[in-house]
Amino acid sequence: MENQIHPTAIISPHAEIEGETSIGPFCIINEGVRLGKGSKLISNVILEGDTEIGENCVIYPFTSIGLPPQDLKYKGEKTGLRIGNNNTIREYTTIHRASVSGDGITEIGDNNYLMAYVHIAHDCKISNSVTMANVTTLAGHITVEDHAVIGGLVAVHQFTRIGAYAMVGGFSGVGQDIPPYTIASGARAKLFGLNTIGLKRHGFSDSTINDLKKAYKMLFREKRTLKDAIKKIQEDLPYTDEIKHLIEFIQKNKRGICR
Repeated sequence: MENQIHPTAIISPHAEIEGETSIGPFCIINEGVRLGKGSKLISNVILEGDTEIGENCVIYPFTSIGLPPQDLKYKGEKTGLRIGNNNTIREYTTIHRASVSGDGITEIGDNNYLMAYVHIAHDCKISNSVTMANVTTLAGHITVEDHAVIGGLVAVHQFTRIGAYAMVGGFSGVGQDIPPYTIASGARAKLFGLNTIGLKRHGFSDSTINDLKKAYKMLFREKRTLKDAIKKIQEDLPYTDEIKHLIEFIQKNKRGICR
């Protein structure tokens, strides 16, 4: 199948476009862009810079991807953006390439759903199967792990992490790390227990969920320091992959843990 390119699209001869792509009206693809097989730009999409987009992505109108970071330290250095496969990127989303204060790459994995007006700033690392609702805004250097769900009108502070399978309620301000498997919400987000429904939907066993509930209680409901709580978890609970990930996530925090 040949590429379908609308005559009003403007494509640099130095862009790399793989087969079976669809590029709609008034799209602009600049030098350095690589667009994967089967991806579709509906209309009015701008792709710029050292930007790589994988296969079977669908990008909706008035989206800007790969433009320079909103970082006063950035002086035009060569940095990049990597987006994986099977991503849906809805209207008016903005995703910036990296600045110079990280590893030089903004990264988005596979199978993510980014709703309208989402903003992903420089140097963010978004994993796989993440859902970000309308007007979710991520500042620079944020990490979002697999299967996290972020509600609408959420603002996340730079260098913050959101753990795997966590859910952040709408209209929240996130200033500290959200541990994996939990629910957080609020103008200054705080924890409201495990994301039990989400875990069940993803096939976590009852025993795994019960162990995570016990770990959550030790960490956040009992009057213990995080160090003492982690020691108690390691002594009393089976060291499953989920418990290990929860502990390692907390131990690596730099901005503090949402409590």
